[in-house]
Amino acid sequence: MTGGKGCMACKIVGLLVGIGALNWGLVGLFHLDLVAKLLGVGRLARAVYVLIGLAGVIKLVSLVKTCPACEVGSSSKK
Repeated sequence: MTGGKGCMACKIVGLLVGIGALNWGLVGLFHLDLVAKLLGVGRLARAVYVLIGLAGVIKLVSLVKTCPACEVGSSSKK
């Protein structure tokens, strides 16, 4: 999950973590919840929050364990 390389799942996780970080930054600075503003306060926004939370957990795990798909991809390129 480094240097713009990696599997598609790692890129999606990175994107979701970035969206979550941006949203929390806006909440902290301007009391603006962009996800709720764009999607409303219903099920869709809640699903996005859950996906972002799961992406955060996956990103934390990736700090100590390499993604299996990226590991296979990097060993076949050597």
